[in-house]
Amino acid sequence: MNGQSFDTRRNFLRVAAGVGAGLLINGCHSEGKSDDKAVKKDSAKTAGEAKGGEVTATEDLMREHGVLRRALIIYSETAVKLRGNPSAINPQALGQTATLFRAFGEEYHEKKLEEAYIFPPVKRAGGEPGTYADILIAQHQRGREITDYILGMTQGAKLGTSNGDELARALESLVRMYRSHAAREDTIVFPAWKQTLTDDELDEMNDKFEDIEHEQFGEDGFEDAVKQIAGIEQTLGLADLVTFTAPPPPPLQTR
Repeated sequence: MNGQSFDTRRNFLRVAAGVGAGLLINGCHSEGKSDDKAVKKDSAKTAGEAKGGEVTATEDLMREHGVLRRALIIYSETAVKLRGNPSAINPQALGQTATLFRAFGEEYHEKKLEEAYIFPPVKRAGGEPGTYADILIAQHQRGREITDYILGMTQGAKLGTSNGDELARALESLVRMYRSHAAREDTIVFPAWKQTLTDDELDEMNDKFEDIEHEQFGEDGFEDAVKQIAGIEQTLGLADLVTFTAPPPPPLQTR
């Protein structure tokens, strides 16, 4: 897995250069003076307040889900096209989506936030939310297996009819799983986690999550991820929100 992790990081850096965002460009580390770090943190908080208030840890988790949901839309739209004309699919753009999903979703959001800080206290607290922790972790693992498959399938220049249907099924299964997965987290698990914390502890987690994001991606990790997914959407013709407007329903049949 070490070689695979190296390839994933190398591919992600290539994506960042191609789409115009440096999500994995390392920001300044804690090697500087502690007061410099405090100044940067205060500056970030001030900027957040100027934009409408500091982002809380739970809000941060949910907006990160927004980036991943946009990746799921790409997967869903691609699955439809794969069943019709797989050779018309852009494998590079699909691979970029999977690479972003891995780095921002699996390696950061899932492993470093949810599995490290969210699920353990929720599981200890028990009740309905506590029963979800093991299931969610198992789904994280299955998602990583499917991401491996997507990355492997998008190495070539084109996708053929022989493997297009299999890839479509894999994408659809991932979308189905994560739609339910993220909905349960947003409405049950994250609120339950917040209830396990005092106000002071929640403030500490706000800072902790911000520090983890900056250590992983630099100062603008979330913003860069949004830019990357927007660039992929543009490449695939999925950037215009109006194209997703539902058609009117058919007229009711009267007897």
